[in-house]
Order: sequence, then C-alpha cells, then structure tokens
Amino acid sequence: MLSALPNVRSTTPGAFAPAVGASPAPGYRLRCLRGRGGFAEVWECEAPNGPPVALKFMPTSNTSSTARELRAVQSFQCLEHPYIVTTHAVWSVPGYLVINMELAEATLLDLMQLYHNDLGQPLEVPTLCLYLWQVADALDFLNARRHVRDGRKVGFQHGDVKPNNILLFGDVAKLTDHGLATATNSPTTPCSRQGTREYSAPEVFLGTLTDWSDQYSLAVSYYALRSGAFPFPPPPKETSRSYLRPFADLSGVTEAERPPLLRALSPIPTNRYPTCRDLMSALIKANGLKVENEPDQPLRVVREGPIKSGSKPHLSFSGPGSLSRRIPPPTA
Repeated sequence: MLSALPNVRSTTPGAFAPAVGASPAPGYRLRCLRGRGGFAEVWECEAPNGPPVALKFMPTSNTSSTARELRAVQSFQCLEHPYIVTTHAVWSVPGYLVINMELAEATLLDLMQLYHNDLGQPLEVPTLCLYLWQVADALDFLNARRHVRDGRKVGFQHGDVKPNNILLFGDVAKLTDHGLATATNSPTTPCSRQGTREYSAPEVFLGTLTDWSDQYSLAVSYYALRSGAFPFPPPPKETSRSYLRPFADLSGVTEAERPPLLRALSPIPTNRYPTCRDLMSALIKANGLKVENEPDQPLRVVREGPIKSGSKPHLSFSGPGSLSRRIPPPTA
C-alpha cells in the first residue's frame, strides 16, 4: 500500500506534484506510479515521441545527494552497454530532478516474488543465471578502468547491486540506479558508507570500496533470489568499524553452488573472483548449465544436454512496491 512506502515527496514550496495525468514537461503525461525507493519515485509516463518511458523524480531538497545523482547520471549517459538501462534525458521541475529512462516490464525482485507468491516455487535456475550473467557482464564493463572522466581513465563501482535495481526487458536484464556509483582509479577507494546494507560488502562498512565490492553484492543477490533469504542476519542499524559479519549460511542452495558463493563472499576482497563473470561462470557450471551465445541468436543459459522446454509466467505490474528491500521467506 502506498501509505506503507517511504515519503520521498519534495518539501520545496511550490514543488511540482507528481500525480496521474500531471505533465512534467510538454508532451509528457504521468500514467501510474511504478515504485518508490529511499530517495525517489518512479512513474510510467507517456512520451511525446515513441513508447512510454520511466521518469524518476528525485527531490532536490538534499543538495549533496542531488549533486551526486546528477554527476552519476551524466557519467553514465555516455556509456553504451546492452545490459545497462539507457538514460534519455535529465531536466528539472520545481522541487525535483527528473531522469527520463527506458521503461522496463518489472524488476528481478518482482519476478522472484511472482514465483514464490503466485507459483509457490523458486525462480528457475536457468532464468536466474541468464539474467545475472547479463548483469555480471554490465558490472565488468563498469568496473574496468577504461571510462574517461575528468580527463583520466576510471572504473565505476555501482555501489548498490540488488534485485530491485535489475530491470527486465523480456529475456534481457539491465542494471539501473547509478546514483551511488563511485569512480575508481585504484583497487581500493575511500567512500562514505552507502548502498543497501544487506547487500553491501564488508569493506563498505569500513568506508572503502574495492574492485570486488560489486561482485560481493552480486553474490548476495544470487543467493537471495535463489533461496528467498539472505545469507547473513540483518546488520545492526549502527555499525562500528569493528563490526564483522558472521559466517555465511548457504543452506538454501545446493552443495555445488556453495564453493563459488563462499569465494565471492570472502571478507578479504582479493580472495574473490577476478571478475563478476568468473563468479557467474562458476555458478552456471555448478548448476550443470552452459551459456550459448551464438552470432545473431539471443543469449541463452541451458542445461548440459536436452531439457524440456517450459514457459515463464507472464509479468504484469500492478502497482508500486517493487523497490521493497524485503526478501520473502522461502516457500515450503
């Protein structure tokens, strides 16, 4: 219900009021609220030319977070990758920064909840591996120090990898929400504590990002989507630099999946896999799957040997809530 969601409306006097039918720019008309996060609302919106788009409304009352979001959007607008959500434009209305993005069908969290709540079963492993292989490819692209910013080559740690920041476009998954992305020019980068705590790497609690921090979050996301639970108890709201997470409980996955996850969840960043795709390759192999990436054919993750074809459930978005941080419990 909307009343249970965080209030992220602008408190600026005379601010634009996002509502069904409202027009935040000539030719644009808001259709419905698609979700709320901790810092913004996302609306489905008619566009003057072409298909509907997603508009993210971020209040501008917090100057520092607005500046960081705008700088991240500007950095990512020039990056082209098939598994990163495209940002079409950015503008301002009274009280808000408005980010115009391509409109997805749902989030990966929506899909997992559909399987758990409506079908009473976990998300199909080949489907999960297909989507997270694509996300891993996007993360390796971002993490590599080949992007020019302020005249030098940098990498980017996304900083908030989680299921509700993975958008679905048919059989394609795309990474979104780059507001916490941090440019890196060395294996370790000082940063403020950021991201979603349940998915954050341990070094983030110490005020540092590493080249392997996003991989850690990807591993937590895999386990949460695979099992319906987190591998760790929730961290305390106030953590000190001496806080240590307990050993990961990976009882929700098969024995074959545990070694790759344990490596990616290592508290020592350099002990993790060199890349995110290395992690997903190990998990795909552990599940008896393989990646098929033939020229002029859609990317597929299939079983080693013949399998029965099955249909995925139809995705339909019925309202906000996809930005929830709560993972539903495993279905008995």
